[in-house]
Amino acid sequence: MWFNELMQLARVIGTVVATVKNDSLSGRKLLIVQTLNANLEPNGKPMVAIDSVGAGVGELVFWCRGKEASFPFKREDTPTDCTIVGIVDSEEHVTR
Repeated sequence: MWFNELMQLARVIGTVVATVKNDSLSGRKLLIVQTLNANLEPNGKPMVAIDSVGAGVGELVFWCRGKEASFPFKREDTPTDCTIVGIVDSEEHVTR
């Protein structure tokens, strides 16, 4: 299976509560994601991502970073370097 360098698999492992954050992040959900390798094993350190698709804890997701991370939002208004851009509906599709 081929993955775009800009999109990677991760598992949502937690949520973030921020009492103070940039005004443009108001109402946006922040989640902790753990990047995974092709065998769905943890790879690297967890990171915080903005959720653009309604993901929840335990779900397998695609995330992207860099300038592409702001594409689901108004780029000028959303300071992000890590955004969840898709939910994988079945792990079976990934591990075949």
